[in-house]
Amino acid sequence: MKSLTGAMLAMLAGLATRDMPEPAHEFPLHGTWTLVAADKILPGGALVRDYGEQPKGRLIVDAQGRYSLQIFKSERLRFATDSKADGSTDEFNSAVMGSSTHYGTVMIDEKAGRLVFSIEGSSFPNWEGTLQRRQYKLEDKELSYRVPPRTDGSIPISVWRRLD
Repeated sequence: MKSLTGAMLAMLAGLATRDMPEPAHEFPLHGTWTLVAADKILPGGALVRDYGEQPKGRLIVDAQGRYSLQIFKSERLRFATDSKADGSTDEFNSAVMGSSTHYGTVMIDEKAGRLVFSIEGSSFPNWEGTLQRRQYKLEDKELSYRVPPRTDGSIPISVWRRLD
């Protein structure tokens, strides 16, 4: 009787595991990333800083590819008062031109070698509701990608290091 019970339990366990879904592969960009560089390539080929000497930033991507990204120039002007509404033209310009933020979903198009950002919200309103494809490289704990060329022909490059 004991051997019959054992055989029955083994059979039931086998049937139960047969119907279990395969474990999902973790999204390769899942995690928290810190900004290493925010540079740009000029039309002549020179690489220059785009967000200052020590830009700050964070990229957070969940297991489903939802992301939030922030890049800040360290050398932004501080506002003279504690009221953002009372900023000067120079302070507003520094705040806007010294930051880039957006969120949405990101996927990897392996065939094309591109990240595809589906941007839901952005500090630059013209990006909202757009898809942006970016050439990328992911090696160990470093992610780098090129943003589409700007109207002046420069190509921004972001480099991130995984924190977790």
